[in-house]
Amino acid sequence: MSIKDSCYGTTPGAKGDKGGEDPQITREETGAPEMITETPRRTRILKTITAVATLFLLAVSLTHVLVVFLHVAPANSVSQRYNKQINAWVYPLFEQNWRLFAPNPESVNYRISARTMRTSADGTQQVSDWFDLSAVDESAVRHSVFPSHTEQNMLRRAWSSYLELHGGDDQPHSRRAWMMQQYLSNISAQRVAAHRHGSFEDIQLRVTVRPVPTSAGGAGSRPAAAPAPDNIRYLPWWKATWKVAPYAG
Repeated sequence: MSIKDSCYGTTPGAKGDKGGEDPQITREETGAPEMITETPRRTRILKTITAVATLFLLAVSLTHVLVVFLHVAPANSVSQRYNKQINAWVYPLFEQNWRLFAPNPESVNYRISARTMRTSADGTQQVSDWFDLSAVDESAVRHSVFPSHTEQNMLRRAWSSYLELHGGDDQPHSRRAWMMQQYLSNISAQRVAAHRHGSFEDIQLRVTVRPVPTSAGGAGSRPAAAPAPDNIRYLPWWKATWKVAPYAG
């Protein structure tokens, strides 16, 4: 080793004057240009996807606000012209209820149960026991620190709307009544499937109407009336499609 080599920090056998780096290795061999080019390309793709998704969500949000506004606004030529499309979007998921600060007190309790039916391999029909759907809702509320208001009232609201549109007749006479029947059937089928194993093809609901007893008054007042007997209503068997079937009306 010479004095010049020791002063400049070179070692014997080192190639070039850059600390042993082989000058014959070029950038093309290391692939650096490809990496530098690939990174901006991926960035542009991600930015494009983000922009498209943002525009799509913004369009859906604006459409939803506009449709709901036309639904709650007084009758006008636009809402009357597109009444069918507005109702198809709003009902039954985005229904508006203005009785928030003055609700109607419930005078009866509804207990909704469901049973399912399936066809076995030999062609026989097997019917399950009744499953209490209302008890599932009550258990979810009691055992949850932050119970969901939507899940708590979903089944009850679906039944109230069904009763309002059908009355004592279980045949849908309008598109909205048919949609509510599908909605009630889908909710019930999904909840049964979530708590019971095995497949099924049809589902039937049983609704027990239990009047709320009146409270007894003070001294000297009229005694509370005897509670009325429960009223049980059986709905027809429905196909458990779990989705909206075509309207046949």
